[in-house]
Amino acid sequence: MLDPNLMSFVLGSLPPPPANVLEVGAGEGELAGALASAGYEVVAIDPESKSDTVRPIRLHELDAANGFDAAVAELSMHHVEPLGESCQRLGEAVRSGGTLVLDEIDFELFDERAAGWWLEQGGTPEHDESSPAEIVAHLRHHCHMLRDVEAALDQWFELGRRARGPYLYRWDLAPALRATELDLIARGELPPTGARIVGRRR
Repeated sequence: MLDPNLMSFVLGSLPPPPANVLEVGAGEGELAGALASAGYEVVAIDPESKSDTVRPIRLHELDAANGFDAAVAELSMHHVEPLGESCQRLGEAVRSGGTLVLDEIDFELFDERAAGWWLEQGGTPEHDESSPAEIVAHLRHHCHMLRDVEAALDQWFELGRRARGPYLYRWDLAPALRATELDLIARGELPPTGARIVGRRR
């Protein structure tokens, strides 16, 4: 189920429908479907998707030049390879003045406190990591840091400030844990691992 806070952020950041939107790393197309229902014209891509509504291609393979009014990337840019070429293709795909909406996790802030809390709430690692330290080490080794994603995008997009907030509750946990995570962040007991950024194509 789509997180309502995510949907509110995306809809509040995009130009009004019927703008044409590229979604990068669309998974099975849940967000793309919601945007289409809201009146947007959506092209969704994800090389791992099995959905008939999502094109199974990588971002750097996209054949598009300055055709999209906006692009949305939800928890996907930290995975894209090759990063530089993919960000260039994204810049080529969005028209000048177009909008970029990023929803990301900041792995530099994702520390052992965050990993330990996530495990305690029932989080299940996808690989063989069993301790908070191992989870942190694995993610930092295999994922792009947010600062590197921003640096690769900077040639093409003027990026706004990071809006920091909770993310862990969305990682296969109960949505009701959002309030708990927010409280722990406010008390300084958990880092704000979520980051949302809105940019404009230069």
